[in-house]
Amino acid sequence: MDFITGQLNNKQKEAVLTGDGPVLVLAGAGSGKTRVLTSRVAHLVMEKGVYPSSILAITFTNKAAREIKGRVGKMMGGDMWFPWIGTFHSMCLKMLRMYPESLGYRKGFVIYDQDDQKILVKDCLKELDLDSKLFPPKMIIHQINRSKDELIDAEKFNKENASDYKLSIAGKVYELYQKRMLENNAMDFGDLIANAVKMLRENENIRMYFQNAFKHILIDEYQDTNTAQYELAYILSEKHGNIFVVGDDDQSIYGWRGANIRNILDFEKDYPGCMVIRLEQNYRSTTNILDAANDVIKNNLGRKGKTLWSDKGTGGKINYYRAATNSMEAYYIASRIQKGIEAGRDYEDYAVLYRVNAQSRSIEQALRDKKIPYRIYGGISFYQRKEIKDVLAYLKLIQNPNDNVQLKRVINEPKRGIGKTTLTRMEEYAIDTGSSIYEVAGDIRIYPNLSKSVEKVSVFVGIIEKLRKSAAEKSVADLYDDVILYSDILKQYKLDNTIISRSRIENIKELKSAIMTKAEEQYESFGEKLTLEVFLESVTLATDADEETEGTHVSIMTLHSAKGLEFPIVFISGMEEGVFPSFQSFSEGRLEEERRLCYVGITRAMEEVYLLNTMQRTLYGRTQSYPESQFLREISPALIEHKSGGGFGRRNVGQSTRDSFGGMRITKGGKPITIAGFTAVPGEAANVKTGQRVRHKKFGDGTVTNTEGSGGDKMIEVSFDIAGTKRLMASFAKLKIVD
Repeated sequence: MDFITGQLNNKQKEAVLTGDGPVLVLAGAGSGKTRVLTSRVAHLVMEKGVYPSSILAITFTNKAAREIKGRVGKMMGGDMWFPWIGTFHSMCLKMLRMYPESLGYRKGFVIYDQDDQKILVKDCLKELDLDSKLFPPKMIIHQINRSKDELIDAEKFNKENASDYKLSIAGKVYELYQKRMLENNAMDFGDLIANAVKMLRENENIRMYFQNAFKHILIDEYQDTNTAQYELAYILSEKHGNIFVVGDDDQSIYGWRGANIRNILDFEKDYPGCMVIRLEQNYRSTTNILDAANDVIKNNLGRKGKTLWSDKGTGGKINYYRAATNSMEAYYIASRIQKGIEAGRDYEDYAVLYRVNAQSRSIEQALRDKKIPYRIYGGISFYQRKEIKDVLAYLKLIQNPNDNVQLKRVINEPKRGIGKTTLTRMEEYAIDTGSSIYEVAGDIRIYPNLSKSVEKVSVFVGIIEKLRKSAAEKSVADLYDDVILYSDILKQYKLDNTIISRSRIENIKELKSAIMTKAEEQYESFGEKLTLEVFLESVTLATDADEETEGTHVSIMTLHSAKGLEFPIVFISGMEEGVFPSFQSFSEGRLEEERRLCYVGITRAMEEVYLLNTMQRTLYGRTQSYPESQFLREISPALIEHKSGGGFGRRNVGQSTRDSFGGMRITKGGKPITIAGFTAVPGEAANVKTGQRVRHKKFGDGTVTNTEGSGGDKMIEVSFDIAGTKRLMASFAKLKIVD
């Protein structure tokens, strides 16, 4: 027994050794849940005499399944066969392979991936004579996949959405899609679980077989289960009642992709008489880090309740830094990492987390400038993202129309009906005549075999020519606006209206932030306007630096990607209301999930946490001020240490606020404000009015487009001729009214 439980604490032992019946293990962050799950499996086999084939242990990823199998094998001193340890999808597939005829399928059915789904949905749209532009395949696929997660078949979907025109059309496609799937003897990933549930519900003999077969059911990350996964577990555990689930309601952060937190919150109602065991000892973080995380998460109403603690010592306080801009925030992060490396730290010790992918752009720039190696975890570099490369290809083609590579990338992006055959013929003519593809496109009417494509290609050439004219007359930021307008590159993403497409729209908008930032740097450093050539050159150099580095690196990633990972030092960027928590969380009722995401972020840290925000942030091409995140205000001030080094930080919003490093006090009423040793007064900025022309030392001339408040607290929005739109506080703007 000692070889199984010897390394466990009392609560972990209780979870492993508890008897039969339903068990809910609420495993806090860093509390050793995988150790408990694997020890439980070993205990059942070695001490209780349960056959390995009678244990169904389910997790969410192949990596986690391999880890569980590996740990169990190591604990038991050899390779023992556990046929039913795996992911939800792999276990359901194995069940369906045994009885495909029960659902009308034939043996050897195939599994469709996302690309296969897209092709079939397009075929269904065509068969139903529906326009794929009005009913984007990605939108239809999203509806189908989510419906299957909720165990809503096509018939039920149509009944529930009969009064909604767009959804009723999606229902018709769903119905035909499922018919064709059956004809093709194919299932998609959603079918694997939904069909397994259907098979168990409708066939008593099959249901009894699997209920008898699985004496014990164990489920990892139970807080992430959706309706179909919940129902599967419920049916399979009905006979023996031995369901052992491990999860953390405080780490349920995937509601946007179907996870239902009610599954773990209502476990005691669904399984009366269940035992609840809380794992609250954290083996990862210091006490101050855990206290801060506890301060945040206790504000959620929808939770079971637990308090993490640690014996790893108090540790340092939570570092709080408020910068003036997101660029300064990023450079502060890079500087802290650089100092740590000089003091003997390793790059692998650091992680930079952010709420949305678009935030990575300024962080990447700062790390590159400091020559700090980094890798984007679970994603790709900002400038390497498909949607960003598409917009950059337009800009490069405007700069050099003879660039065949860029032309081939965007001539049909977004879709214009210019097929591969047309492009191949154009390229062949270009080679034969020693010209570029763009030159052939411009004279397309004179080339044989291209007559059917004249109109479509001419439209594309017209767009590029119009943009080349814009480039000669406008700033790079304004040219960007024209590219987005004339290319119509956002249209398909808006029609798709999926999480991925919305993220791509945000990234494309963030590219304008990069242009504006570069324009500011160019004006400040050289006193000249940014040219397209200079911007593209800077991007090319940045892209070259994005090649994967050898050796160690700093990890940068979204907060969602960080779940399950740990690092000695963690930076969380963008702790601002509207960024984190996001605006969508307010409108969509997901504030508690955002707070759980904050809890996840803080508990990734082992030794140090830096929480950062800005006075104003340029995001998605707009510069504006955001209040500090409410999550910051939920942490006890006694746990916070204000950091200095640049930027205007503040703490405790109210009648007066104090800066992060003790040098700044803002008082209501527009009185003088002291900042790190100098006094700022409103000056002329307090008197500016909408429509007036003003001048700023850094941003140049611009027009006031809006004002809010009065005196030193007045917020002024200025559309600068070169730097774009900025929101400035009158006390610090140092604006001069231009006669």
